Amino acid sequence: MIVLQTSIAGMTPKHGKVRDIYDFGNSLLLVSSDRISAFDWVLPTGIPDKGKVLTQLSAFWFRQLGVSNHLITTDVAKMPFPQGTDLTIFDGRSMLGKKCKVIPIECVVRGYLSGSGWKEYQKSGSVCGIKLPGGLRESDPLPEPIFTPSTKAETGHDENITFDRMVGIVGREISEELRQKSLDIFRCGSALAIKKGIIIADTKFEFGFSEDQLTLIDEVLTPDSSRFWHVDSYQPGRGQPSFDKQFVRDWLTQSGWDKNSSPPELPDEIVKKTQEKYLEAFRILTDCSL
Repeated sequence: MIVLQTSIAGMTPKHGKVRDIYDFGNSLLLVSSDRISAFDWVLPTGIPDKGKVLTQLSAFWFRQLGVSNHLITTDVAKMPFPQGTDLTIFDGRSMLGKKCKVIPIECVVRGYLSGSGWKEYQKSGSVCGIKLPGGLRESDPLPEPIFTPSTKAETGHDENITFDRMVGIVGREISEELRQKSLDIFRCGSALAIKKGIIIADTKFEFGFSEDQLTLIDEVLTPDSSRFWHVDSYQPGRGQPSFDKQFVRDWLTQSGWDKNSSPPELPDEIVKKTQEKYLEAFRILTDCSL
């Protein structure tokens, strides 16, 4: 079943690119749909099970990481749905979380040289203003993971910023705490993932404050927020196959779509391959199937 949008009688959700968010007063219901976005567009075709993978993999990591987080429950029977709500739509893809004051920064951590970081390194020898050793190849591990924050954009691209600019936005004390917390979580998650056969090349975290407690929120270490590579196929010096929507991006790029008009429907083959990648990442990391 593909779920592109949800509804609860008498409630108006906030629709993000891939999530529907309901305000229950002291808590928020985050529902991960099967919508998929690429090149700043939400595509007309969904990916079956994608929302369930994001929700259940995030819940897995919240349990594993041992840090303060927003998760209350993923059990729909324990959520304050209005009487008569069809819970089958929400089961497996819903997370009830503490309502937090969101910090307007994407906390990006990079452990390998890839993506926009690789492009910048080729031009300047640095990533987000952080100077790196010379002679690194695409997909090489960095000497140490680096923290490269960005602004949170409601629409369009997030903007990479320097740490000093982050300090100007949220203050030095919070910035230093976010940097250290993000690096610690990345190292912990990476160590667990590598034992399962997955390299976490980079990721992004979001944080907020719940009663003055710095709290990890939203999703964590999923194929939508991270770049996952399989240990067995890893080969530095080139781009790596990844467990995300790269099949979708590649097909859209080759389709002739101008990226300015409404995107085309995805072929069944691309949908199936993308679904398989999400499910494979979930299975490898959790040792479970949906």
